[in-house]
Amino acid sequence: MTRRFAAAMLSLALALFLAPRISVAVEDHVKEAITHTKQAIDEGKKGDAKQLVVHAEVGLTHAEAAEKAKANPHTKQGIDHLKQAIETGKKGQADAATQHAETALMHLEQAK
Repeated sequence: MTRRFAAAMLSLALALFLAPRISVAVEDHVKEAITHTKQAIDEGKKGDAKQLVVHAEVGLTHAEAAEKAKANPHTKQGIDHLKQAIETGKKGQADAATQHAETALMHLEQAK
């Protein structure tokens, strides 16, 4: 019984030790997703759909990492709109892609 108790206490201590690091990692990924989404929006406003796609894809990678580390409905919505921005941007539709990126940004900022 004491071994089980000791193992449980060790597991709890490890979880408490790692919890702040997980939270910081999520915040860092969300912050990076926001940064790249803003860059995608800037490129879209210039009419450069190709560069919008490049930044949206990087933002998507970070948003998905944040969602994987800690699920959040706003992050999920941001991911969905980034995917739509990428899909639309690949078609050369910078204006529509920019609108999706702006919506993604709104959700990612709420996920912070």
